[in-house]
Amino acid sequence: MSGEVEFWEKPKAAKIYMLAGWRQWADGGSVSSGLPHYLIQLLRAKQIGVIHSGGFYLFQFPGTHDLLRPVVKFNQGFPEALEIKGNEFYYTGDDQRGLVIFLGDEPQLDVEIYVSAFLQAARILKVQRIIGFGGVYGEVPYDKERSVSCNYSLPRLKMEVEKLAVNLSEYHGGASIGSYICKRASEQEMEYIGLYSFAPTYSFPTTAQTESTISIENDFMSWLGIMKRVNYMLKLNIDLSDLEKKSRQMIEAINTKVEELESSLPQLGVREFLKRVSNEFTETPFSPLDDIWEDEIKRVLDKFDPEAE
Repeated sequence: MSGEVEFWEKPKAAKIYMLAGWRQWADGGSVSSGLPHYLIQLLRAKQIGVIHSGGFYLFQFPGTHDLLRPVVKFNQGFPEALEIKGNEFYYTGDDQRGLVIFLGDEPQLDVEIYVSAFLQAARILKVQRIIGFGGVYGEVPYDKERSVSCNYSLPRLKMEVEKLAVNLSEYHGGASIGSYICKRASEQEMEYIGLYSFAPTYSFPTTAQTESTISIENDFMSWLGIMKRVNYMLKLNIDLSDLEKKSRQMIEAINTKVEELESSLPQLGVREFLKRVSNEFTETPFSPLDDIWEDEIKRVLDKFDPEAE
C-alpha cells in the first residue's frame, strides 16, 4: 500500500481537515472538479503529495477510439505535453488549523486499492474530517439557492449535518467515488461527509424529434452554497466574496441569454418553462447566522452570570 501514496511534506497543524473532489461521473456544474481547483488557486495551496496513478486507469477500450486515451501535443515532431490522470494533495494553513485540498481522477480499475490509498493518506496526514464534493444535474432554478444532498460516514455526524439545510441522501443506485469512500470510511471509523449540489440543466424541444439541452458547466451558485456550509462546519474563514460576485454575474448572463432566446425562438417557451421550474421548486436557504447569534448571546450572558464565575 505504501507504494501508492507519496508525501514530500507533512503538515504539523493542530487540526487538519480535507476537502476532496474528482474529475468524475457525479460532477454536475463542475462542483467536484472545478471547485477544488478554484480553492487551490484562491488559497495559493502548494502541492505536498500524490496517489500514484499506475494501475487505476485504462489506456484504451475497443470501440471508444480516443475517449480514454491521454492527450499528447507535438510541436514539429517534438512532444511538448502529455495530459495524464492525476491525484494530487495540496495544503494551506498555519500551526493551528490546516486544510488539505485533494483533486483527483475517479479510478476506472482497482477501486478498492484506490480508496484504501486515499484513506491511508488521510490517516498519514492526521486529517480529522474529510468533506467530499459532488454535483448532480437537474431541473432547478438558476437564480435560487441550490438544493444540497448529504451523506455521512458515522452516526454521530447526523445531528451536525442536519444543521446545514441539506437533504439526507436516500439514493439507491450506482456508486460514485465519494459514495464508495463514505462507506469504507464508515467501516474504518473515519469522518467523511459528502455534499452534492444540484446544478441546473434544461431540455427544450427544437423539433418534434429532437431536443436541445442547456447545462451550466461551472455552476458558481453550487460552489458558493457548498462553501458556505464548509466554512460554517469547519469554522473556516475562506473569503467567498469572489464566488458571490461570480454567482451574480452568472445569473445576469443567463438572464440576458433567456431574453435572447425568447426573442429569437419564442416557440421554445423558455421564459414560461423557467417560470414553471421556479414555481415547482422549494428553496431551502442556508442561514447559519441564527446559530452564530445564539452562541454570541450565550457568551454575553455567561459573562454577566455570577454563577459562571
